[in-house]
Amino acid sequence: MSATDPHIDRCPWCGSDPLYIAYHDAEWGVPVHDDTRLFEFLILEGAQAGLSWLTILKKREHYRRAFAGFDAASVARYGADDIARLAADPGIVRNRLKIEAAIRNARALLAIREQHGSLDNFLWQFVDGQPVQNRWRTLQEVPASTTQSERMSRELRRLGCNFVGPTICYALMQATGMVNDHLVACFRHGQLSPVTD
Repeated sequence: MSATDPHIDRCPWCGSDPLYIAYHDAEWGVPVHDDTRLFEFLILEGAQAGLSWLTILKKREHYRRAFAGFDAASVARYGADDIARLAADPGIVRNRLKIEAAIRNARALLAIREQHGSLDNFLWQFVDGQPVQNRWRTLQEVPASTTQSERMSRELRRLGCNFVGPTICYALMQATGMVNDHLVACFRHGQLSPVTD
């Protein structure tokens, strides 16, 4: 589908920016079961707090370089010199608390893998392993958080994570396909819904 086709109905939040449209069309809401990509979204959603998601998308490639391709074992070894390097890096959000949280979250992820086998197993348990199929008609209906994201947030915090409040967790769930929050009029909603007889 062409990103410029005026006859395609999309969720209105992606606007007209080509990067945002590409993200909406190809990535947002697609189920993710790869630990590296889940960790990437955990870092990026935390970095996004207080900013626009488009700002983070524009910095995404630089984040990949700055955070070792989102390899959690590598990021977990980051120390004071790495924090200083990242805090001076204009390619990422230079918020020291968010940088330190990303490192703490990498260390927590290693512990989660020990207990649950994978970050995938841990995160998807909050939706019983299957995407929640919502049928929102307007953006106003879409919640900022749910009981599932509140539970996820509590567990992540208990395990030592930061920047994982219920709203950030719900954004993570939306981005990684744990919930299908494309509006029903959006062409992606049906594509990401199971076929039923």
